[in-house]
Amino acid sequence: MRTLLVTGPGGSGRTTVAAATALAAADAGHRVLVLSADRTDTLGAVLGGPHAHPGLTARRLTPDDRFRDDLAALQDRAASALDLLGADRIDAEELTPLPGAEELALLRALRDAARDDTYDTVVVDLPPAPKALAVLALPEQLRRYLRKLLPPERQAARALRPMLGRLAGVPMPAAWLYETAARWEDDLTAAQAVIEAPTTTVRLVAEPGPAGADALDAATTGLALQGLRTDLLVANRLLPDASADTWLAALAAQQHKTLAAWETEYEQVTTVRHLGHDPRGTDDLTALGLPGRTEAPAPVQWPVTAAPADEENHAYVWHIPLPGVVREELGLIRRGDELVITAGVFRRIVTLPSALRRCTVAGAGLREGELRVRFAPDPGLWPRER
Repeated sequence: MRTLLVTGPGGSGRTTVAAATALAAADAGHRVLVLSADRTDTLGAVLGGPHAHPGLTARRLTPDDRFRDDLAALQDRAASALDLLGADRIDAEELTPLPGAEELALLRALRDAARDDTYDTVVVDLPPAPKALAVLALPEQLRRYLRKLLPPERQAARALRPMLGRLAGVPMPAAWLYETAARWEDDLTAAQAVIEAPTTTVRLVAEPGPAGADALDAATTGLALQGLRTDLLVANRLLPDASADTWLAALAAQQHKTLAAWETEYEQVTTVRHLGHDPRGTDDLTALGLPGRTEAPAPVQWPVTAAPADEENHAYVWHIPLPGVVREELGLIRRGDELVITAGVFRRIVTLPSALRRCTVAGAGLREGELRVRFAPDPGLWPRER
């Protein structure tokens, strides 16, 4: 199954591009599912209805219903503990989704689509780039938190269970808590597997111009830090080259200047002309001329290489591609077997490869859009031969 994650700066036409991409894939004979978390159902309006194409299924996520079901189930599981504390149960009618419910619903939808062999292509209309990157990074982050928190909680529950049983006759809910955490781990692992799959790529959408270029630079850095690949950059709403209106002509010239720079920076760029109105329905979407599926680029590699011969005190160099980042926006902290990397507004905590865990960080440098972290052997963990 091919998964296309569509995002870009706010207002760049992400939903329109997602709908046109899904329609083009369906026209090519693929069974297509297009997902949107937009509460206003903009996707349905752009497609012109829920049945725009026989091979296309459009689905809008409803995180409110799933949130109510999850919280009701949690209350049922924790009933004994809630009674012990004297807490009142919350009725489903008074529940409203907490922040983060939409993100979790989107991750669940990705997981479920991957387990369903009904579709060949899944197109996801993601939120604007900064929020989309936070959503895509969520499975890895939450799994890390679970691994950190679960062992102490489980040990404490075991120790307290006999005492609570004698005092109140109420069993400590350690078992179901652990089962719930294990289920979350499985769900998050499945969602992360879809995001990191070789057949999953990000399709960026931006309107050419200074603001779009700045937003795109930041998004590209965030995607690279997360190890995600871009299969296509869609330069949206391109104005005609020649216009009698001097204002439009100046704006078109600005667009083409930005477009020329993008074509040198990105491997695949396609242009979408401005239709003069907001695209609505299958005819408008087809007129945009977007490809449904492209060849997925090679997986992102973070190779570890031997240090140059003239660097006697260094054993390895870890190459981390970070296009678009500047030296002043970089941060690097070693914490145990993990490396905390900050690039602009983005941060990721990554586990060191096994060989580098026995080394210390000896320095780092930024060259040609690549962060190169140098490591030296730790004599206490990896004694040198005499």
